[in-house]
Amino acid sequence: MIVGLTGGIGSGKSTVANMFAKFSNIAIYFADDEAKKLMNTSIEIKKKLIAEFSEEVYENGKLNRSFLASIVFKNKEKLAILNAIVHPVVHVHFQSFIKENASKDYILYENAILFENGSNLLCDKIITVTAPKNIKIQRVIKRDHTTEAEVNNRMNNQWLDIKKILQSHYVIENINLQDTEDQVLKIHNKLTKKYV
Repeated sequence: MIVGLTGGIGSGKSTVANMFAKFSNIAIYFADDEAKKLMNTSIEIKKKLIAEFSEEVYENGKLNRSFLASIVFKNKEKLAILNAIVHPVVHVHFQSFIKENASKDYILYENAILFENGSNLLCDKIITVTAPKNIKIQRVIKRDHTTEAEVNNRMNNQWLDIKKILQSHYVIENINLQDTEDQVLKIHNKLTKKYV
């Protein structure tokens, strides 16, 4: 079983994924992290990114993330092109991860843009992590040392929470960490049929 885990920027999706990581009978695929790794290691991705965004997209062989972000978060067409380059390679990588972890109770597929890039179609169940907008903005400013305007730019490229919630099986409201852990345990028990 594949369980999608998504949530808008600043929702605390990674915090929730790390709570699930305590369960030894599941495997977690961090799509965002794997995409970042593949953007630095995949020759196919590198060639296409340079062709599309210029040589500046790599600095000393490493992805120049701030240069790329300055382009794609202000231009939806460029963001769509970036996703079209990276997503198919991540998809193939994820398929081999599924095979390697076939014995697990379920695979948690953590992906910020699960709905936006159609990855929800790979999932049997979907969990969306939410938090009030002002809390999300504060978290991202603190984490990324950025501005409110930049955070809003990034939020504008993601689906609204309500749209995700309507297509999800479970919703975790991530404000208080203890409450969040309780919600994670309940969902895990349901997914593994351990109703307690």
